[in-house]
Amino acid sequence: MTTSFGAANTVIPNDPNIRIRSFNGLKPSHSLSLGTNLRAFPVPYASRSSVVRAVSTPVKPETETKTETKRSKVEIIKEQSNFIRYPLNEELLTDAPNVNESATQLIKFHGSYQQYNRDERGAKSYSFMLRTKNPCGKVSNQLYLTMDDLADQFGIGTLRLTTRQTFQLHGVLKKDLKTVMRSIIRSMGSTLGACGDLNRNVLAPPAPLVRKDYLFAQKTAENIAALLTPQSGFYYDMWVDGEQIMTAEPPEVVKARNDNSHGTNFPDSPEPIYGTQFLPRKFKVAVTVPTDNSVDILTNDIGVVVVSDENGEPQGFNLYVGGGMGRTHRLETTFPRLGEPLGYVPKEDILYAVKAIVVTQRENGRRDDRKYSRMKYLISSWGIEKFRSVVEQYYGKKFEPFRQLPEWEFKSHLGWHEQGDGGLFCGLHVDNGRIAGKMKKTLREIIEKYNLNVRITPNQNIILCDIRKAWKRPITTALAQAGLLLPRYVDPLNITAMACPALPLCPLAITEAERGIPDILKRIRAVFEKVGLKYNESVVIRVTGCPNGCARPYMAELGLVGDGPNSYQIWLGGTHNQTTLARTFMNKVKVQELEKVFEPLFYYWKQKRQTKDESFGDFTNRMGFEKLQELVEKWEGPAKATARYNLKLFADKETYEAVDELAKLQNKNAHQLAIEVIRNFVASQQNGKGF
Repeated sequence: MTTSFGAANTVIPNDPNIRIRSFNGLKPSHSLSLGTNLRAFPVPYASRSSVVRAVSTPVKPETETKTETKRSKVEIIKEQSNFIRYPLNEELLTDAPNVNESATQLIKFHGSYQQYNRDERGAKSYSFMLRTKNPCGKVSNQLYLTMDDLADQFGIGTLRLTTRQTFQLHGVLKKDLKTVMRSIIRSMGSTLGACGDLNRNVLAPPAPLVRKDYLFAQKTAENIAALLTPQSGFYYDMWVDGEQIMTAEPPEVVKARNDNSHGTNFPDSPEPIYGTQFLPRKFKVAVTVPTDNSVDILTNDIGVVVVSDENGEPQGFNLYVGGGMGRTHRLETTFPRLGEPLGYVPKEDILYAVKAIVVTQRENGRRDDRKYSRMKYLISSWGIEKFRSVVEQYYGKKFEPFRQLPEWEFKSHLGWHEQGDGGLFCGLHVDNGRIAGKMKKTLREIIEKYNLNVRITPNQNIILCDIRKAWKRPITTALAQAGLLLPRYVDPLNITAMACPALPLCPLAITEAERGIPDILKRIRAVFEKVGLKYNESVVIRVTGCPNGCARPYMAELGLVGDGPNSYQIWLGGTHNQTTLARTFMNKVKVQELEKVFEPLFYYWKQKRQTKDESFGDFTNRMGFEKLQELVEKWEGPAKATARYNLKLFADKETYEAVDELAKLQNKNAHQLAIEVIRNFVASQQNGKGF
C-alpha cells in the first residue's frame, strides 16, 4: 500500500499573474501534447496554442475573428477560487448566517448546499445540508454513531439516506459547519466531492456478500472513488486547518492517477486530473455485477459491470457511458438518457479507462451553458463512435467488444441473508430514507450494542452487517417494536418507492415529494383495491419535487415530477428492472386529481394485460400513450362488478333502468336496491305482513 496525505499544506499562488501549466486538450490533428502557454486566469485567446480546453467549450473551427469563448459564471468562480478556497474561506469567518453567491457554488465541492426553510415567511433562516461520501454505501460503526450524534446536536434530529448511498444531514448552521465537518473527518468519514463539478459518490451493490464478484465490484468502486478524489488539499485546509489526514491508497490507484503517458494530466498541478476548472458538471459512476441492478446502472455517466469467467473469477469490465437524469421543464433539448455500451476492458486497465472517459468529458463537455454540461449531451451530440474514438486516444488502446450480459433484475437486498462468512446481514426498508424518532433511537441502540457496520442502499434503505446468528432474534424483536419491519410486512408499493427531500429545504423544489409521497401511496393502494388489483401486485413509483431527477423518476413505471405548486408531470413506461426510460404522459396534473389518471390506468392494466406477469410499465408501452390518453379522457369509473347478475333480476331493460335511477338516489346500484327490495319482501312474507 502507498501512503498518501489528504492535505499536504499545498501552497497555491494567489497572484493572478502567475501562470499554471495545464493540459491543452485534443488538437485538430488528434495528436496529444502538452501546452506550454496556458493561463489559469482568463485572457483573450490569441492563438490556438493558448486555448484552455478544460476552461472552455469544445474547440470550433477557427474563423477570421478570434473571440474569447463564452463561459458560465460558475466556470469563472472556479477559476478564480485558488482551487476551491476563495472566497469561501473568508465567507466562513463572517457573522452573517449565509455565504455569498461565489462561496455558495464552492461549498458544494466540500459536500454542502446552502438552504433556507421555504415554509417560513419573512427573513430567510439559512442553514446548510451536508452530504457524506461513502463509496459502496459503506459506513463504519464509528461514523454511523457520529452522524447520529451530529443530527441531534447540530441538525434537525434526523438522518436522510440518499439514492447515491450517502447520508444527508440537514439544518446545520454556518457557525457550526467547521465543528461538524471536523467531527466527520475525525471519524474517518468525508463530504469531499459529494456535491460540485467532480466525481460524486461511486455506487456499488450494498450487500456484504462474501462472493468474488461482489467483493471485486466493491473494491473497484472504492479504487475509482480514490482515483477521482481531489488532491489539492482544499478540503482539509478549510475544515481541519491543513492537518495531514493520512489515508492508505492501493499502489495501482496512485500509479493510474500519476500516469500521463497519453496526455491526460495537468503537469505540475495540485489537481493532476481536474486542473483549476474541475469538470463541466457533476459526474456519476456506478459499479455492479451481472443481474444486480440495485444501482440503476444505466443512469450513470459511467456504468461499470464486472465480467467473470466460468469459474467465477473476475476478468474485466463492460462499460456503459452517457446516462443521466436531469432535465428542464418545457425545454425539449434537455432530457434524461440511458447509458449505452462503450466496450470491454481487462481488469488491470479499468482505472485508466475510467480516467480516459473523465478526461474526454473534462476537455469537451460544454462549459458555457450548464443545462447542457453533462456528459450525456456530449455523447448525444457526437454519437458513440466518435466518443469511443476520442476516449481511446486518452486510454491508449482500443476497447474490446462488449461482453454479453444476462437480464438485469432489481435487487433490494432487504430482509435477512447469509453473508457467506458465517455472519448475517439484515436489509431494512426506510420510507424515503428518513431516519427519525423511535426508528433512529432503536437503530442507534442496536448498532452501538452489537458494534455493527452498516451499508446504505441506492434505494434509500439501510443494511446492518456482520450479525452473529445468535443475535438475529433479539435484533428482529427490537426492530419490529420500532416499526422497522421485514419486507414481507411492508406494503409492496412502499418497497420500491422513492422520493427526493424537496420542500421545505431544497431551493429547487417546485412541489412536495418526500412529504407528499406517503399520502400518494395510500391513495394508489385505495385505487388498487377499487379496481380489483391484488395486494402483492406492485408498481415502481418515484416522486421528485422538480425535474432534476434526484430520485430517478424517469426510470419508474409511474414517475411524478413536480411541474407547479401541487402539480405533477406524469411519466410512464419505465420497467421494474430499471432498464427502460419512461416518457412524459401528462402535464400539470393537480395532486387532488391524481385518481382521475390513476384509476383508468390501473383498471385497464388489470383488464387488458396480456398475461398476469405483464408489468405496468410493459403494459403502458405496449398499449401506447395515445390509446391510454383516450381511455383516461373517457373514463367514467370501473364497470359494475355486479352487472353479470342483472339478467337474472330484470326481465327487461326498461325495468332495470327505472330501478337503477331509484338506486342512484340512495347511492346504490340497481342490483343492490333490487336485492334489498327482494329481501324485504321475503322477510315481510315470512312475518305474515304481506308486502
